Amino acid sequence: MQGDRRKGGKFITLEGGDGSGKSTQSRLLAEFLETRSVETLLTREPGGAPGADEIRELILTGDPDRWDAVGETLLFYASRRNHLRLTIWPALEEGRWVISDRFADSTMAYQGYGNQLGEEAVQRIHDFAVGSFAPDLTFIFDIPAEEGLKRTMGRTHDEVRFEKMDLSFHERLRDGFLDIARKNPDRCILIDATRSVDAIQQELRETVAARLLP
Repeated sequence: MQGDRRKGGKFITLEGGDGSGKSTQSRLLAEFLETRSVETLLTREPGGAPGADEIRELILTGDPDRWDAVGETLLFYASRRNHLRLTIWPALEEGRWVISDRFADSTMAYQGYGNQLGEEAVQRIHDFAVGSFAPDLTFIFDIPAEEGLKRTMGRTHDEVRFEKMDLSFHERLRDGFLDIARKNPDRCILIDATRSVDAIQQELRETVAARLLP
């Protein structure tokens, strides 16, 4: 499937740096769509499918230097391929809407910009593994790197490998997301993630209603 057999389903992604609030907003947006009688699947990356969840642990735990940029990118796309094949594409073919907390823009931002692998290298891997398939709508959550990292302090889970990386990495990451938003204005909506949860959710709902709902 390369994006032409969605049968009424829509694919929405939420992107942004650590601490930007994507996970909360993904859940609230899914709840909103259900109230509009839209059958919705809420998922996340890395993970979201057999095999992909195991790769998630490999990527997000351990020391920051556990993988280099090439190894990280290959792991992300191995996970993404299963996520697409086993979860996203089947749901879209059934006419369901899919909301994913992260997708390919995160790999471009984290590995292409943050870890400085470069856009061209990441894009080549993407084209091979994913092809022309792309989200119908992407929200990119923008927050200053330092503020985002402060929000992550005190988290009790083990998936903090990227949060341990230095501030310069997170600043490059933010610049990467901003660049992605600039280069894809038809698909990407830049969200000021420093606002309240309610204000952000209202903007998401209004945008989805205007662009995608009948």
